[in-house]
Amino acid sequence: MGLLKIWVTLLMTPCANFWGRKWNLLDIVTAGMFLSVHVLCLFAPFYFTWTAFWLMLVLAYVTGFGVTLSYHRNLAHRSFRLPKLLEYLFAYCGVLSVQGSPIEWVSTHRYHHQFTDTEKDPHSPLKGFWYSHMGWILDSRSRFGRYGGLRNVEDMKKQPFYVFLHHTFLLHSFLLGCILYYIGGFPFVVWLMGVRMVIVFHSTLFVNSAGHIWGYQPWNTGDLSKNLWYILYS
Repeated sequence: MGLLKIWVTLLMTPCANFWGRKWNLLDIVTAGMFLSVHVLCLFAPFYFTWTAFWLMLVLAYVTGFGVTLSYHRNLAHRSFRLPKLLEYLFAYCGVLSVQGSPIEWVSTHRYHHQFTDTEKDPHSPLKGFWYSHMGWILDSRSRFGRYGGLRNVEDMKKQPFYVFLHHTFLLHSFLLGCILYYIGGFPFVVWLMGVRMVIVFHSTLFVNSAGHIWGYQPWNTGDLSKNLWYILYS
């Protein structure tokens, strides 16, 4: 019963002042974008084509690859080095996932590891499943104000390519949507933008939420990170 109570608390308890806090324009625009792509998915059964479906899988893999390999392993952790051309190419694939610019994403992830699973963690599971999954993205004052901004990504801010993407990352996905509409009409927009973005988005964020709430922990890591079949094989 004690474990069940903890799970219920994590799932049902949002950030204490999440709904009552003041929402700025960025929070409202971000929430509107999330709502729009999810609503777009409702059209998927009515605009299904095999071409759109298979291309969606390909684009989901490419943009998801951009997040996991480029944003996460290469840029945030510097786990390996790449020739600059490949580094920038893979980072651009991540931009098309619409999960923020490389500078913003890497900054948040580095703060996450600095304050893992504490109250200062940008997407702390201590604030509930909803908050750790996507609620934190809708609280820009917390994301950008708590740590003093993008002070932990000076290595990336010195590179004009990443600065350019930081200020224009939404434009690239908008242009991609226009190209897809021109090539394949509304079915391509529904599947390659709506469905694809939602799949990649939630696949990534389950690492923040489910991966720190459910699963098993064979070693005492000092935090709440868990081994979970979905995380291991995603």
